[in-house]
Parts: sequence; structure tokens; C-alpha cells
Amino acid sequence: MAIYTGIFADEPSYAAPVDIAILLFDRLTALDAVGPYEVLSRLPEATVTFVATEPGLKRTDTKFLGLMADASLADVPHPDILLVPGGPGQVEAEKDEAVLEWLRAAHETTMWTTSVCTGSLVLGAAGLLDGKRATTYWLALESLSSYGATPTNERVVTDGKIVTAAGVSSGIDMALTLAQHIGGDDLSQMLQLGIEYDPQPPFDSGSEAKAPAHIGQFFRDNSRFLLEG
Repeated sequence: MAIYTGIFADEPSYAAPVDIAILLFDRLTALDAVGPYEVLSRLPEATVTFVATEPGLKRTDTKFLGLMADASLADVPHPDILLVPGGPGQVEAEKDEAVLEWLRAAHETTMWTTSVCTGSLVLGAAGLLDGKRATTYWLALESLSSYGATPTNERVVTDGKIVTAAGVSSGIDMALTLAQHIGGDDLSQMLQLGIEYDPQPPFDSGSEAKAPAHIGQFFRDNSRFLLEG
């Protein structure tokens, strides 16, 4: 359902407020949260709150960067959009009953429940992916089956109001997909141009299917280190 229309039309545009909660935890991958933030924070009338079980600074997986959670989970019980990032800290987040209870309760009233990378495994641990098509970081894709989900090797997967994104950078694609659902093609394209999202990497090795075999093998040989840190 579009909540923002009339960008170029004659009728006046209308923007309904959208409350967005992005979960933070120690050892998350920064771009999982910050990539979608750069898009979603620019939705008309959007409010973004970084939340955690306890407010405060959360160190990312490299430990060089800290992201601030300004609110507790209890402070934002009913966001319109919730987003769960991934990263090595996801292993602990899957076991955090406060996080899982918040996800279950918030999901009942969200407009969209979303994840990036291994954040989908946290949604799965909360029981939200049972019977759903979903994606995650390519090395963890088959892990979704243990939560009753159907692993889907796509960059962004929408099943009902649950939208999951594959690894790290795909969170930007996911956020632009949400913008399209919320406000239509024009809004999504305006946001894409606004952040000049026009990726032209030096190599076409951004998926397992495209990367050289020895590069993929390196990641498979080191998957435990990469996924759990």
C-alpha cells in the first residue's frame, strides 16, 4: 500500500509518518544497518530509531566503529518498519530472549519486518520465517531451513510483509525495494539518485555464482571465522 503519492502528479502529495526501528547489537556488520538507513531515513516523514536491549554504544564486527543505540526495545514497541542487521553478533542475538520477544510482538503490528544478511537468522529464531521464502548471506543460506524457511538464492526476497536481503550491500537494494512498496517507483528512483547508488565495481565477483572458484573456496574454508568471528 503506497503511503506517498503525487510526486509528479497534479494532486498534492501525501506523506504519512513512518516509524523505523533498526536493531543494534555488538559485532554487527556496519553496512547491514547503515546502508538501509541511508535510504529509509530519507522517506518522507520518516523517524529512525536505533534500538538495543540496552541503549548505548555497540561495536561493529571490526571493532573500529561504534553505533549508538538511543533507545531500548521497550521504548519502540510498535515500529512500522523493523530491521535486523547481521554480522557475527547475530549468533548471540539469536539466543537473546529479550530480542526475540520484541521481534515477535513488534511483528504483529509492523507494516514491514525486514533483515539484512544473517539478520534473517534472528528473525528465524523468533519464529517469524516458518513457511516463508527468505534469503541471507550466501554461506549461511541453508541455515534458514532449520527455522522452517525456504532458502531462496535471490538478492531481495519479499514474502508477505517480511522482506529479507542477502549479504551486506544488498541491504541498500532491500531498502529501495521497500521505498517502492511504500511510495511507488518514482519515490524509490528519487532516493536511488539522491544517494547516487549506481554500483560499478572493478570485478563481477559479488555472488558465489560469479566469483572465481578459488575465491569462493577461500570463504567456504573459512566460513566459521567469517560468520562467527
